[in-house]
Amino acid sequence: MKRAEQLAQLTGTEIWDLIIIGGGATGLGAAVDAASRGLKTLLLEKNDFAKGTSSRSTKLLHGGVRYLAQGNIQLVKSALKERGLLLKNAPHLTQTLQFIIPAIRWYDKYYYGFGLLLYDWLAGKRALGKTRLLSSGSIRKYLPSLTKKNSRGGVLYNDGQFDDARFAISLALTAVACKATVLNYAKVIAITKKNNICTGVVMEDLLHQEKYTIPAKVVINATGVFVEDILQLDQPDTKTILSPSQGVHIVINQHFFSGTNALMIPKTKDGRVLFAVPWHGKVILGTTDTPVSQITDEPIALNEEIDFIIDHFNLYNEVPITKKDICSVFTGLRPLLQKKEVRKTASLNRDHSILVSTSQLITITGGKWTTYRKMAADVIDQAFRFLKTPMISSVTETLPLADALEENNLNAPLRHYGKNAKAIIALYENDPRLKEKLHQSYTYTLAEVVWAVEQEMACTVEDVLSRRTRLLIQDTRAAMEVAPKVAKIMATILQKNEDWILEQTNEFLELAKNYLPIESK
Repeated sequence: MKRAEQLAQLTGTEIWDLIIIGGGATGLGAAVDAASRGLKTLLLEKNDFAKGTSSRSTKLLHGGVRYLAQGNIQLVKSALKERGLLLKNAPHLTQTLQFIIPAIRWYDKYYYGFGLLLYDWLAGKRALGKTRLLSSGSIRKYLPSLTKKNSRGGVLYNDGQFDDARFAISLALTAVACKATVLNYAKVIAITKKNNICTGVVMEDLLHQEKYTIPAKVVINATGVFVEDILQLDQPDTKTILSPSQGVHIVINQHFFSGTNALMIPKTKDGRVLFAVPWHGKVILGTTDTPVSQITDEPIALNEEIDFIIDHFNLYNEVPITKKDICSVFTGLRPLLQKKEVRKTASLNRDHSILVSTSQLITITGGKWTTYRKMAADVIDQAFRFLKTPMISSVTETLPLADALEENNLNAPLRHYGKNAKAIIALYENDPRLKEKLHQSYTYTLAEVVWAVEQEMACTVEDVLSRRTRLLIQDTRAAMEVAPKVAKIMATILQKNEDWILEQTNEFLELAKNYLPIESK
C-alpha cells in the first residue's frame, strides 16, 4: 500500500461509483464493503487513517453489557454477532479476555450474574465462554490486587479485545486488496453538484498542496465527530445533529495491576462502567463521559477526568496510583446523535444512523468499533439506491482481513502484522541493522518503521509512533525519546532534508505533551 500509487489512481479513473469521506472505522469498513462488492471506491481522509476516535478506544470488542440494563436487547444481540465475526475474520488482531466484576453488596453477583448469563445466551454459538459466579475466596485468584473490602465474590465473564489502530490499517490494506483506492492527508474542501445533486468532491492533497476535482456517482460522509463539517459543505444551513462527548483513558504499568484478567467496575458516579484492561504490556484505565462543545483533532483530557479515573481505580486496587504513575493519557470524541430529551451523554444511543440529504449526500454516524462492519454494510446498501445498478449483497461477514493469519502466537512481537510479519523479518534479515530496537524497553524494531513508511502509508513521525506502532499511548516519554531517530529513518526513505527532520521532531514533541497529565508536562 503505497501512497504515490494510490494518488496516481485518481487520474486513471473517469468516475468513481463511491467516494467515502473519512478514514476511521466506519469509512474504512465501508471502503472494504464497497470494493468487495465490485464498486469503484475511493476513500479520502484529511489526516491519517484512524487519527481520531478510532485509535482512542478502550480496545474492547463487546456487545455492550450496560445496554442490557437499558433494555436495548437488539443492539446487544447485533453487537455480539459482530464481535464473533471480528474474532473470526481478524484473529491476528483480536483475542478473548476474561473480565471480573466484583460484588459490592451480597446480591450484586446474582444480579450481574443473571445479566451476563443473558449476555451469553444472546451470543448463542458465538459465546466466548461461560459466565461464572465467584466466591469471596476465589475472586482474588483472578484479580490478585483487588482490595479486600471488594473481595466479597463477583462474576467472571468473557469478551473480546483488539488493537484499534492496527485494525484500521488492516482495513486499509484489505480495501486496497479489494481494488479500492485509499488516501490519507487528502482533505475534502468542497462538494460538487449538478442540479443540486452531489456529483463528487474537490480534494486537496495536503502533502503536495495540489487540488483535484473528483467525480462520483455517490458521496458518503463517514467522518465521525466531523460529520457536521461535511454536511455544511453540502448545505451551509445544516442544523446541529451531534451531542459529542469525550472519553479519557490513562495508561499505567502492569505492576500496579497484577494478573492477566480485566476488571470492570459496574457503576461510576456518572453512570458509566470503568475498566482496567491489560493491553500490550500495560494497563488501560477508562473511560469518562464528558459533554464537549468544541470538536478538535487533539482533544485534551481535563484534570478532573484523570482524577475521576484514578479515584475509582484506587477504590478497587490494593496498590494506589497517582498522576506520577501515568505512562500516557489519550482522549477520544464520541459522535453521539443529539436527543433533546436526554441530558446525559452516557445514556445516548451508540447505535448508528444513516441520513440522506436532498443532494443525495449519504451521512452515517453513531455506532462503535464492534459494529463497524454492520454499519459499513448498511451504508453501502443505502448507496445502491442511487447507483442505478442491481444490488450486490455484502460479503464481509465471511471476508477475512487481507493480512489475517489464523495461526498466531498471542505473545509474538509481530503478531499484529499477520501474514506481513514474514516480510518485516525479511527486512532485518537482509539488513541486520534494522533488527535494532526502537527503544530498549519495547519490542518495536527499526524494520517496523521502514515497513510503516514503505508499505502502510505512514507520512509523519506521529503516524509511526501513534498508529503503526502504539508507543505514544503505551509510553509517551519513550515515544518522545525516540522521535528524532524515527524522523531520521523516515527522511532517508522519503528523501527529506534536515529541516524536515527537525520540523517533524518538534511537531511530534509538541503533540506528545497532550498525552501526559499536566503535572508531568
